[in-house]
Amino acid sequence: MKISQLMVLGCILSFGTAHAAKIAIVDSGNDFEHKDLKAKAWINPSEIPANDRDEDRNGYPDDVSGWNFAEANNQLIDYSYAWSDTADVRRFFDIQLKSFLGTLTQEDREWANAKIQDEKFIKEITIYGNYMHGTHVTGIAARMSDDAQMIGAKLIPTEVKLPGQKSNRLSINVGKETFSMDVSEKESANKGAKDFLIKQAVGFLAKSQSAVYGEIGTYINGAKADVMNGSFGTSYNQISGVIGILIKTITKKEATAEELKLYTDHFFTIAIEEAKSFLKSAPNTLFIFAAGNDGENNDVYPTSPTNVVGENKISVAATLGNQELANFSNYGVKNVEVAAPGVGIISTSPGGKYIPVSGTSQAAPFVAGVAGAVKDLNPALDFRAIKKIILGTVDVKSWLKGKVSTSGMVNSERAKRAAELSRTMSVDMAISQSKNDVLSKTFNEKSGTRLNQIPKSWVTPMPSMIKI
Repeated sequence: MKISQLMVLGCILSFGTAHAAKIAIVDSGNDFEHKDLKAKAWINPSEIPANDRDEDRNGYPDDVSGWNFAEANNQLIDYSYAWSDTADVRRFFDIQLKSFLGTLTQEDREWANAKIQDEKFIKEITIYGNYMHGTHVTGIAARMSDDAQMIGAKLIPTEVKLPGQKSNRLSINVGKETFSMDVSEKESANKGAKDFLIKQAVGFLAKSQSAVYGEIGTYINGAKADVMNGSFGTSYNQISGVIGILIKTITKKEATAEELKLYTDHFFTIAIEEAKSFLKSAPNTLFIFAAGNDGENNDVYPTSPTNVVGENKISVAATLGNQELANFSNYGVKNVEVAAPGVGIISTSPGGKYIPVSGTSQAAPFVAGVAGAVKDLNPALDFRAIKKIILGTVDVKSWLKGKVSTSGMVNSERAKRAAELSRTMSVDMAISQSKNDVLSKTFNEKSGTRLNQIPKSWVTPMPSMIKI
């Protein structure tokens, strides 16, 4: 090979490396030792591994592939939780997938229904869910984008060990922190005092949950992340349950429906406003959020942070292939933009393994990976253009009208074609031409049992920072 050819090849290789999209996975940890992910991990060029120093002076020593914000270290996964990958947990996810495929037996159904009533099993699957979740999400985003690099940011602890509740104190876990509030009868002797205390506690919860967002946003901004995937959140049902316990602890009475709605709405008013710090702290990053797994309308019953308003945000619902909206998926024509496959998605799990999982948690990284691929194909595109391409190239579905603002599913091939075309024409023209070049995307069709016959309780909620 001639010197001139070597120089050209070197330039091509350099271009590919220098302009690879960066996708931050904000979740419950990443197993970057997995054979499918090792080559996809972002490597901080300014850090020297394992010397316990902070060469880039960003406050995070040895953040070679990211940072663990849940435990304040650079360990993105704790392999001591490998025990949680049990035969029963595996069987549950296998049965869940069989239910989606229409091959569920009565024995399977009875076993699964019994298991979800077993407190010991629920604890096991919750721990495994957190242990596996971030790695599973990372694998989905990674396979959608050939060249993108994955930045790890652990937000959700693998296990939350609750300290217990004393008679006059309420302990609440928000991420890695435990907050304890005095709710003695002396302090809440009359209705006005009780209302004040409840409102203060709810506001405290909302702000505490959002406190770390700005820190993580600043971190991924420093790493120049093009895309952030957030398959986590607190739903209306989740926080309503927490607030119900809080009210009962303070007032010594069961909360009324009116009280639950009043204080839950108050929580989301604050939480969603506070979540804007996430978007603002990384203003050049496109944030992709999972819509939630409660089967609810986010326009009516909010979920945080996915309901945050900002031009650099996309919220994603989940579908069963290209057949229908998943019955567990949240939606909302005002607050959810697109849908993507989220049922029975096989992806990476810790220890070099794989597992099928369902949820909007799996739909969001599909879109994040597509966003990374779009950026790879045209590095000149900013988050506005990437978002415009993703939303402008969807496959419109009648069953998504009134459910998501675009009425469509993300079409990865069409979005990538538009990115290619945008190198020589305007983004609007590229989107228009891509619709002619790439027909509607057909995903693997499922047959047999329809999704709406499958219990929602078999789909776990998104990881949340709040425990009580």
